[in-house]
Amino acid sequence: MTTRIVTVDREYGAGGADIAAALASRLGWKLWDHLLTEEIARRLDCDCRAVEERRERRDPAYYRLFRAFMRGSHEGVQNAQRMKMVDADCIRDVVQKILPAIADAGQCVIVGRGSAYYLGNRPDAFHVFVYAPFQDKVRRLRARGKTEKEATELAETVDRDRADFVKQYFNVEWPGRHRFHLMVNSGLGNEMAVEIILDAVARYAKHES
Repeated sequence: MTTRIVTVDREYGAGGADIAAALASRLGWKLWDHLLTEEIARRLDCDCRAVEERRERRDPAYYRLFRAFMRGSHEGVQNAQRMKMVDADCIRDVVQKILPAIADAGQCVIVGRGSAYYLGNRPDAFHVFVYAPFQDKVRRLRARGKTEKEATELAETVDRDRADFVKQYFNVEWPGRHRFHLMVNSGLGNEMAVEIILDAVARYAKHES
């Protein structure tokens, strides 16, 4: 079957989003990155920021306790609609409903959100994981305005959150290398990474045909 979907998972700071955007542009396909966040927010009737804050991460312990209190108390029932509480569970539920429809439409590049795991059994999907040496990730984050300390801390901690998220919802040790067709080192440069992915997708399509 012809490849109609490419999912891009990535280490934080490895430039996966930029590579996915360039890939979508080269293919002439629709990019589901921020657009996916907007659709999730629309369906949950909340702000995009609330969705981004819980992007591929488990809710912190204090939030889970507060959520449990609000859902199980009289005050919680009274204020549930007004507060529009958004958590990892409700985002996951919405993503599970959105992704099959996106995939069925085809010709799309999907960034993160567990897409490689939700769509792992689709024969028309090609799954890519983007990684980079630690110092390359720090350099990319500094180029986005982070201090050396902030960049280092983010590069060290965000992927732990992603690993916890994938473990909780898919029972897989992140990144689960066997689930990806291709793993690309973005330290080679975004342009080369895109070329490698395009070449792999084309070769994969020939192999499967």
